[in-house]
Amino acid sequence: MNEQFESSQEESQDIIYPGEMDFTSQKPTDERDEKSVLISEYSIKGYQLLKQNEINEAINSFNRILELDENNNYALVGLGDSERKRNNFNMAISYYNDCLNYHPGNNYALFGLADCYKALNQFRKAIDLWEQYLTHDDRNITVLTRVADAYRKIHDFKKSKELYLKVLDMEVNNAYALIGLGHLHYDFKEYRDALYYWTKMYNTNKENLDIRILTSIGNCHRKLRTFEQGVTFFEKALQMDPKNFYALFGLADCYRGMNQQYRSIEYWNKILEIDPNNKVILTRIGDAYRNTGDYSSSRDYYNRALDIDFDVYAALGLALICKGEGKYPEAAEKLSRLISNDPKNYRLYIDLADCYVKLKDKQRAIEVLESFQKLGIRSTAVNEMLDKLKNNKPIFE
Repeated sequence: MNEQFESSQEESQDIIYPGEMDFTSQKPTDERDEKSVLISEYSIKGYQLLKQNEINEAINSFNRILELDENNNYALVGLGDSERKRNNFNMAISYYNDCLNYHPGNNYALFGLADCYKALNQFRKAIDLWEQYLTHDDRNITVLTRVADAYRKIHDFKKSKELYLKVLDMEVNNAYALIGLGHLHYDFKEYRDALYYWTKMYNTNKENLDIRILTSIGNCHRKLRTFEQGVTFFEKALQMDPKNFYALFGLADCYRGMNQQYRSIEYWNKILEIDPNNKVILTRIGDAYRNTGDYSSSRDYYNRALDIDFDVYAALGLALICKGEGKYPEAAEKLSRLISNDPKNYRLYIDLADCYVKLKDKQRAIEVLESFQKLGIRSTAVNEMLDKLKNNKPIFE
C-alpha cells in the first residue's frame, strides 16, 4: 500500500498571479486615463482578495473590469483562477479559453488551463499546454515539475525522469523533483531507486519533514522485505501523528512480515479503533490469529468482516480454518463455492487441490488444477503443484 504522496505543488493547485509580475508594480500617472486607473485598481484588489481566499469578492472585482473592458486579459485570467480555486474546473477552462481567444499565448491562461486539465486527469492536454508555456521559459522549475508529474501519470517513465533530472541539474535538492522521482520509481516497482530519492529528501529536510516521506520510505522497505528498517520509519511517523493510518498499517504489515503476529495484531487493532468497520483490517487480524492457531478469535474477525460485506479473503480464511481443523470436506465445499464466484483466483485452486490430497483423492486434486490451466491463465504455483502430483513428489516441502 502506498498513499500516493504527491508533490505539494500537485496538491495545493498553486495559483501564479499575473498581477505580481505586471501591473501591480505600476502606479497611476497623470497620463493614464481614468478607465486604465480603475482597471489597475480592480486588478490589484481582485488578486489580493484571491490570495486571501476571498473568492466571491475577487470575482466581483474582476467582473467590474469586464464592465470597463469586456475582453481584459487580467480579468479573464483572474476569473479562471477564481473558479479553479473553487474546483469549478470546466468554468475555469471557459474563462482561460476566452482569454486565449483574445490574447493568444498568454502564459498565465496557458498555465491555469493546463492545471485544470491536470485536475480533470486529462494529462496529455495539460502536457501540450505546459510545453507551450516552456517555449517562453524553458527553465521554469514549477512548470517542469508539473510536466514531469503529468508524464508520470500517463506512465511515460523516460520523459518523466528526464524532466525531473533536468530540475535537479538546476536545483540539486529540489523537493518536488526528489518526491516525484520517488513516486516514479515506486510506480514502476523500482523500490530501491524510489528509496534512494526519498531518503535523499529525508536527509536534506529533517528539520521540516513531511510525515509522508517517512511512510513512503517505510513502504519501500516493506516492498523490499527489509521489515526491520521499515519499522524504524513507521515508528518515526507515529511520533509525529499517533493515529496516522499509513504508519499504523505499515507497522502492522512489517510485523506480519517478520512473523510477529501479536505485534501486528496490536497495530491492526489501533486502526480499528479509528475505523471499526474496515473489513480489510478485520480480515488481516483474522489472518494473524489464524497463523497463531487461535481459530476461535480468527473466525470471529472473519465473520465481522463478512457482516459488513462479502470479502473473498475473509471467506477464504474461514475455509482455511476448516482445513486447519482437519475438516477437509467442509473446507473443500467452501473453496468450491469461492471458485464459482472468483474463477481466476489461482490460490483457491491450490487450497482446494490440497484438500483433496489430504482426502487421499489425488486424481480429483489433479482435475482441480487442470481446470484452472484451461482458463488460459499462467500460474507458476499451480504448474509446480500439478507437476509434483503427477510425478508423485512431496507437495509442500
